[in-house]
Amino acid sequence: MTHGNFRVPTPVNEPVLGYAPGSPERASIEVELKRQSSLELDVPLWIGGKEIRTGDTRKMVMPHDHGHTTGHYHLAGEKEVASAMDACEGAARAWEEMPWNERCAIFLKAADLLQGPFRDRVIASTMLGQSKTVHQAEIDAACELIDFFRFNCSFAEQIYNEQPQSSPGMWNRLEHRPLEGHVFALAPFNFSSIAANLPCAPVLMGNTAIWKPSKTSVLSNWYLVELLQEAGVPAGVINFLPGPAAQLAGQVITDRRFAGIHFTGSTRVFNGIWKLVGESMAGYRSYPRIVGETGGKDFIIAHPTTDPRVLAIAMLRGAFEYQGQKCSAASRAYVPKSLWSAVKEVLAEELAQVKMGDVCDFTNFMGALIDQAAFDTNKGAIDRAKASKDAEVVFGGTCDDSKGWFIEPTIIEAKTPKYETMESELFGPVLTVYVYEDDKWEETLALVDSTSPYALTGAIFSQDRAAVHQATNALRFAAGNFYINDKPTGAVVGQQPFGGARSSGTNDKAGSILNLLRWVSPRTIKETFVPATDWRYPFLG
Repeated sequence: MTHGNFRVPTPVNEPVLGYAPGSPERASIEVELKRQSSLELDVPLWIGGKEIRTGDTRKMVMPHDHGHTTGHYHLAGEKEVASAMDACEGAARAWEEMPWNERCAIFLKAADLLQGPFRDRVIASTMLGQSKTVHQAEIDAACELIDFFRFNCSFAEQIYNEQPQSSPGMWNRLEHRPLEGHVFALAPFNFSSIAANLPCAPVLMGNTAIWKPSKTSVLSNWYLVELLQEAGVPAGVINFLPGPAAQLAGQVITDRRFAGIHFTGSTRVFNGIWKLVGESMAGYRSYPRIVGETGGKDFIIAHPTTDPRVLAIAMLRGAFEYQGQKCSAASRAYVPKSLWSAVKEVLAEELAQVKMGDVCDFTNFMGALIDQAAFDTNKGAIDRAKASKDAEVVFGGTCDDSKGWFIEPTIIEAKTPKYETMESELFGPVLTVYVYEDDKWEETLALVDSTSPYALTGAIFSQDRAAVHQATNALRFAAGNFYINDKPTGAVVGQQPFGGARSSGTNDKAGSILNLLRWVSPRTIKETFVPATDWRYPFLG
């Protein structure tokens, strides 16, 4: 066994490649996009280090061209879920006893593999399977996940280095044990980086995991499974199970060996999981860790001193990048009456130049929504706004699902601050604006805080420092990630730890040491070097 106080290489955020015309990265990704577009993958389960094919398959398609099949994936059933839990249990002892630096080495290798030979594979599959532009796929599937791998190793080192003081004659130690049992990672469709980090963060700390990918992002997630295999994750430590979420969750969460859930998804689903955990408490070995990032109704509020163009550009980017399918996407905005006309002028000019379509065409700023259900939800809200006396569709509103699930970037002006699209999460390219009277600044801050049950991200725009200070205090609990004079999206690992409270989740801050602390169970060890030989204390003399 090698001995030493090892240091993880200092992490640095992965630079974002530009994919400009003529660049080597653009030429390379275009080749990979063409290659993957010609394939139909047969995606298996991965249990105990083996590929499992059940024969019960579902089709994978491109959202921007839903007639184009990218392959099929196999569904896990009750037997496969049981096998995965057994595989976790079988791998647990050897994995938790592996020195922490050896576990880190695996994920540092995964980062380098993703930076190098896997970069195009994961980016292209994210583009094709989740309809992300090359820029959005680059910052997600490559840069953010590389950062998760590298920064999490550094955070793990910090945790293991945290030790208590010792008085003379004794040695106090703190052991950061993994949890007793498996962690269930229930992943979303919208970020490949989050999908992989959900199982990998607990696993880095010595846990084993069951990874349930979203049915609409299996393609990219499978390439990430291959990346982890190449990096050296041992058999049974991470088990990959596509399948019906309710069935898998019901079986995994009610098992005695369930130790925690790492979740990103809807508030409704998370609430159901929390209820199921509560109903199952009598059967658990330990209280499970419940970590989740859920919905959002993310806001922008502008003070009358705001530059109209700065505000308009932040609204456009914050609301419409990746079709508004980011947990952090701006979906409601509060604009003072004195600025609204100028802001609309800029929006009209810029939105006229925004193109949407096939993400393989690099002139497109937007792709398609992820599936028919998302399309129907957003189209329904737009149709109701068109028919309502309390709202007006001022930009966009066109919906077309004939080839792909396309919805034009849409801005609704709400005549009342509690109009439905000011309150309800849509997860699409729809931004609702409420125009407030300039002298109602304080009242509008109160509206922002009280209108939505969510508290994920939000942004304040102002050139008045006193107004910024006032808003920062008034909206302290309205957003877990708060931005001043910037759009409310684009959190970077190690810089802006991500997560919100209220109905937006448990705020355990992915991309920080706070998240990793949720996946360890500390044990205090006290050793006395020369034990007492007399039971009597001095006061008895």
